[in-house]
Formats: sequence, C-alpha cells, structure tokens
Amino acid sequence: MTTPHSADAAPGTPTVAVLGTGIMGSGMALSLLRARLPVRVWNRTRAKAEPLAAHGATVAGTAEEAVRGADVVLTVLNDGRSVTETLTAATPGLRPGQIWLQCSTVGIDATADLAHRASGLGLVYLDAPVSGTKQPAEQGALTVFVAGPSGARATALPVLEAIGQRTLWVGDEPGAATRLKLVANTWVINMVNSVAECLNLAEGLGLDPRLFLDAMKGGPLDTPYLQGKSAAVLSGDLGPSFALSTALKDTRLILDAAEASGVRLDLVAASAERFTRAEAAGHGDQDMIATYYAGRAE
Repeated sequence: MTTPHSADAAPGTPTVAVLGTGIMGSGMALSLLRARLPVRVWNRTRAKAEPLAAHGATVAGTAEEAVRGADVVLTVLNDGRSVTETLTAATPGLRPGQIWLQCSTVGIDATADLAHRASGLGLVYLDAPVSGTKQPAEQGALTVFVAGPSGARATALPVLEAIGQRTLWVGDEPGAATRLKLVANTWVINMVNSVAECLNLAEGLGLDPRLFLDAMKGGPLDTPYLQGKSAAVLSGDLGPSFALSTALKDTRLILDAAEASGVRLDLVAASAERFTRAEAAGHGDQDMIATYYAGRAE
C-alpha cells in the first residue's frame, strides 16, 4: 500500500516534527504520513530517518530545522537525557505556543524536569507516553496516555488519532500519564519474564516447550502475547519489537518510582536482574523476550 505524501495533506492539518526515528518513532511517523499530515523527521543518526523520505516525510539535518514552524513537536527518544539534549539542540527553532507531545518513557523525575523546561520556553507540554511496540506503531494502533492542558486537545487530536487506536486523557497536569505508563510497563515486564521462565523450566525438565504452549492454548490463561513471544524464542527470530536494553531502562525507572513511593516490587526487581544478565550476554539489541537466555545454564 502506498503511503500518502505530505504534499497531499489537507489544509489546516498540523505540521508535525518527529524527533527520534528508531523502532517506535519511525512507525509513528509512517502512521502520521498515512493520515496525510505534513511530517518532518530528524534522528541523531540520519540514516535511520532517510527511509521515511520515500513515504513523504521531510528529513531534517538538525533538530532545530525539524521543529522550526511545526505545530506539534513529537519526541520519541530512549531516555530523559536524550530528550533533554534534543530539546536543547532544537531550542533556537522553537516558538512559544508550540505543542510538545513527549512520547518517550523517561520516568517521573525527568518528566517534571522536562515540563519545567517546556514552561520556560513557552511550549505547551503534553506528557504522552505510548503503550505498544513496533507493529502497533506502524499500524497507528498504539494506546496513548496523555496528561496536559485541555486547551491543547484540538490541535493535538489529529496527531493522536493518527498514531493511536485509543487516547486516554489522564489529567491536566503532566506526570500523571507517565505514572500510568510505569504501571502498564510493570505488567508487560513481569509477563515477558514469566513467559521466558516457563520456557526455561520446560526445557530444564526435559519437555518440549511446545507441550506447555499447547496445554495453555485456548484456555483462560492463554494469551496472544504468550504464544507470540514463545514463537519468537522457538524460531530464533528475536528482531526487536521492543528492545531488551530499553525494557531494562524502563524497569529501572519503575523501581526508582516504587522506592520513592514506598512500594516494594519483588517481581520487577527480579526482572531487572534477568534483563541485566541477558544484556551482559550480548542480547540488549534483541527483543526483550531474549530475557529467556538469562535463565539458561551456561
């Protein structure tokens, strides 16, 4: 299917600057283009942004160039430090009143800092982390958690509708959406490690893991996630829909938030240990189900 070019955009649609075109950012940019929104893209490694030009995006040489004149600035970067550095680089091209849709998962402290920086620049800050991985990003099927001024909703709506199948407005103050994202990621992180450990134990007991999957199939404890992640391990196809190193980063953000709020998360702490071992063994760039390798005897 051919993706519409930005030149075909309907009058009055917001111009979007996408800063960060990794796994998620590139998929979200494609969804924006499919919705006929004018899109500019920038990535620190330009080669990762250039393929989007064939779909109608304008590839900018600098973050400043990308944001200049844009109505909505969308950041999809790895961590708080990357977002801060990119915002600093983009600052000469920013103007008061621009909407900043901050979709990176950066944690509670970094979100507060970024909201403060946005206020100083006159930007309208929307704390907007997303739930989903590569395929939903490419299909415009993410769930977007948003917290920020209600007055920004009308301008942001075409962007949110393009990248997500559902937008959940969490509150008017930035930070609420990030807190919800950390809770949602806790579920995902514990689940992926549960899948990995079941496969590890089945093999350790001399069973074909497919017997376990067949036992669960069609029952109340079966999920597409269990079957899909298990299939990735058993086929050896660990191309990342969500990289293990990113999952480890998010796990640490969850543990930091839990400690600050007086909550003990034993399962997440164990997940952090598994991710750390798998990353040290060279699996950081693979899909997070590569945590499977942390449970195998050396």
